Amino acid sequence: MNQVQNFTKGFIKENPVFILLLGLCPTLGVTTSAINGLGMGLATTFVLVMSNIVVSLVRDFIPDKVRIPSFIVVIASFVTIVELTMQAYTPGLFDALGLFIPLIVVNCLVLGRAEAFASKNNLWSSFVDGAGMGLGFAFALALLGAVRELLGSGAIFGISLLKGDLMLVFVLAPGAFIALGYLVAILNKFKKA
Repeated sequence: MNQVQNFTKGFIKENPVFILLLGLCPTLGVTTSAINGLGMGLATTFVLVMSNIVVSLVRDFIPDKVRIPSFIVVIASFVTIVELTMQAYTPGLFDALGLFIPLIVVNCLVLGRAEAFASKNNLWSSFVDGAGMGLGFAFALALLGAVRELLGSGAIFGISLLKGDLMLVFVLAPGAFIALGYLVAILNKFKKA
């Protein structure tokens, strides 16, 4: 598989949210707005790319018995960097994302890519895979957040677009399930066409 296909599979063919349905806890929990979705997606992308790079570099030195715990330590290190950086430079976003930032450590997308791809491939391929899957995840969270924010509060990225009666359910927890279900159905319809 060439590098372009490896990069774009995270957006289209194997999108973590819409196709593989991975990482649904932050997907449903933080996408009350487009900025929250984008922020969480970019934080996860950073962790995914950096952990893929490190796992790819040290894959030959880690014994099989401690492979998964080693990957978790690597991932947790980058999550700590993201958490402290967000707390220092984007405190509003940090407060909005709350507990979901430390939960990146156990996000099955990040650990799954480290185990399934980075531990078996070279540095460049692992970087491209992490960037593609991470940006696909960020795109999906931002899109879901934009849909929920538009339908629930009439705005996208805080810019007011709609006035009048809005469907407030979309800014609540049930709205996340409804919006995700419709987006998955729409994408499946296009895939079959």
